[in-house]
Amino acid sequence: MSTAMPFAAETTLLAEVTAAVRTAGRTLRERHTPHARGVSLDEVVAEIHANDDAVLDVLREPLLQARPGSQWAEDELAGGALPPGEWWVVDPAEGNINHVHGMEDWAVTATLVRDNRPVLTVVHLPLSGDTYTAVAGGGARLNGRPLQASAKTDLGAALVGTGQARPGEDERTFRRIGDSVTAMLVNGLVVRVSVPATMQLIHVAAGRTDAFWQFSDVRSGLVAGALLVSEAGGTVTDLTGAPWNTGSRDFLAAAPGIHTAALTVLSPIA
Repeated sequence: MSTAMPFAAETTLLAEVTAAVRTAGRTLRERHTPHARGVSLDEVVAEIHANDDAVLDVLREPLLQARPGSQWAEDELAGGALPPGEWWVVDPAEGNINHVHGMEDWAVTATLVRDNRPVLTVVHLPLSGDTYTAVAGGGARLNGRPLQASAKTDLGAALVGTGQARPGEDERTFRRIGDSVTAMLVNGLVVRVSVPATMQLIHVAAGRTDAFWQFSDVRSGLVAGALLVSEAGGTVTDLTGAPWNTGSRDFLAAAPGIHTAALTVLSPIA
């Protein structure tokens, strides 16, 4: 996705970021309950904000110190291109809605984005202890073991997925999601519709699923998975087929053998 860092620098930085994200993960794990928290919308939102605040309290400063001169992307639901330079794009509780409902699909993510391309990422799943990492030009790994995208070449045999990026998307986006699910149900094997994006994208990177798409530019849900998939040998583009970056308006990450077929199905809807 980008020019690789010098080996010594990337190794040191990855170790520091991994340590910081795992520490933050312990904070989030301690806040997890096996039952849902909050009944009204206001109560659910308050629980979500409390998770974010607790994790950011222990994550923000270590990341900024690990990369002097880097900046912090404040709004985790924001999209679009960032100004030039290096930015930390972090989701302190990726899948926060799952966390506050007592479910298990959530993680802590931290990604360094340089000039709108992710160059280093750590995704930590506190309940399992699994840690996914990638550095541009250095491959993608799960707990230190290399990842490889799926070898499938037939979309009709593919397990694929999508989901909404955030609550309150416009109706046109929701209709696109529905139309794309229908199209992939016709052309693929099985379609998963779930949140968050990163928890689907780690499966694409690991070759467990074959494609993920989203009609959104929410950076925090895409940057980590984009780097993991590309470094695992997958193909990451927008829905016109152009190389993806944080300025892209939509997203497709797929096994290389089915990417063109998936694009053919999805691009007319986009």
